[in-house]
Amino acid sequence: MTEGQSTKPFSRFEWMIAWRYLRARREEGGVSVMTWISLIGITLAVAALIITLSVRTGFRTEFVDTILGANAHATVYSSVYVDENGQTARSISNYDEWADKLLALPEVIRAAPLVRGQVMASRSGSNAGIEVYGIAKDDLMTIPRVAEHPDESWGDVARFEEGIAIGSGVARELGVVVGDTIKLISPDGAKTAFGTSPRVSAFEVVYIFTAGRYDIDKTRAYLPFAEAQRYFNSEGAADEIEVMLAHPDAVDEISFELMQAVGDNGLVWTWKQSAGAFLSALDMEDNVMFVILSVLVLIAAMNIVSGLIMLVKNKGRDIGILRTIGLTEGSVLRVFFICGAVTGVLGTAFGVLIGSLFALNIDSIMAFVNYLNGGGAWDPSIRGIYALPAELRFVDVFKAVSLSLGLSFIVTIFPARRAARMNPVEALRYE
Repeated sequence: MTEGQSTKPFSRFEWMIAWRYLRARREEGGVSVMTWISLIGITLAVAALIITLSVRTGFRTEFVDTILGANAHATVYSSVYVDENGQTARSISNYDEWADKLLALPEVIRAAPLVRGQVMASRSGSNAGIEVYGIAKDDLMTIPRVAEHPDESWGDVARFEEGIAIGSGVARELGVVVGDTIKLISPDGAKTAFGTSPRVSAFEVVYIFTAGRYDIDKTRAYLPFAEAQRYFNSEGAADEIEVMLAHPDAVDEISFELMQAVGDNGLVWTWKQSAGAFLSALDMEDNVMFVILSVLVLIAAMNIVSGLIMLVKNKGRDIGILRTIGLTEGSVLRVFFICGAVTGVLGTAFGVLIGSLFALNIDSIMAFVNYLNGGGAWDPSIRGIYALPAELRFVDVFKAVSLSLGLSFIVTIFPARRAARMNPVEALRYE
C-alpha cells in the first residue's frame, strides 16, 4: 500500500485489525477487561431503561383501563336550581329525556341514569363505608370491569335485580360471600316528628366483582335503579347520567356537544378531569425517569471512551507502523471506531434481550420477589392496582436502542480521531 492510497471504508482489512485489538489479551497490549466492563455496563443500562419504560407504560395502560372499564367516560349532571318546594337541588327529573338526547350523538354508545349515595354497610358487627350506585341491569351489564370478568367475580350478575352487587374489597371487609345479607344504613332516612331517622335496609349479596382497582373494589356497590331511588328518597329522579363513548380519548372534544344536547342546565365532568392530576404526574415521572436512565446509559458509554483511550495508548507502535506503510487517517479512525461501536452494538443487543425477557416475565419475577419479601413487595392499597404490570412496546425499545447506539457511536469518535491524528514519527520514536 503506497502513501495516499486509501482502503475501501469499513473494509475487511479494517474489521480484521479491529477484531484483533478487541480480543487481544492484556499482556499483548489489549484491554479486554475494559471491553468487558463497557459491554456489561451498556447491557445493564439498556436493560434497565427498557424495563423501566415497559413498567411505566404498563402501569399507565392498566390505570387508564381500570378507569375506563369501571367508570363513566363522562358524567352529565344538572346545575343547582330551586325546586318547587323552594329547596336547592341538582337532581334530574327528566333523566330519560336527557339519556335519549345523549344517545342521539354519534360518539355516545351508552347513557345510563344513576342514583348515587354514600352509606354504611354492616354485617355481623363489621362495618364499611361504601358508595352505592343505582343503575339499571342492562346498563350494568355493559360495564366491562364489573360484568365482563367472570374469572374475577363470584355469583350471578343475571340476579342483579334480586339484591346487591358489591366489590371484592367490600366483601372482604365485611366478611361476606354470595348469598349473605348485608344492611345498608343511610343517615338521610325517613322524616318524623322527632327528626330524621336513619334508613336501614337489608339486601342479599348476589354478585361480587373485582374491577382491578383497589379503591373501587373496596368502596363500590351497585343496586337496581328503582330500588336505589326508593332507598335514597329519589323517586322519579336521577343524580346524573353516566356516558360511555366509542373513543374515550376524544372526550374533551365532545364534552361541549354533551352539554349542548341536554340544554343550559347540563354540566359535564370527564374522566380526564377526574384523573388529570394523576396522569400528569405519571407523564412528568416518565420524563424524569427517562432522563435519569439516559444519564446511566451515557455513563456506561463513557466506559467505551476509557477503554479506547487505553487501547490507543497501548497500540501506539502499531498505529505508527500502519501509518508508515500507508494506512490513511480515515482507515485508522474507522479501525478504532469499529472497536468502540462493536462494544456498543453488542451491549445494546444483550440489553434489549435481557430487558425484553424481564418485561415479558414480570409476573413470575414479581411473584418471586414478593415471596422473598414475605408478600409485602406490592401493596395494592398504595399502588391502586393489584400487580405490577409491564407492556413491552416497539417504540420504547426503539427509543432505548437509538439512545444507546447514538451515544456509543458519538463518544467513540473522539478517541478514534485521536488515534487517527497520531504522528507516526512520534509513535515510533521510543520504540
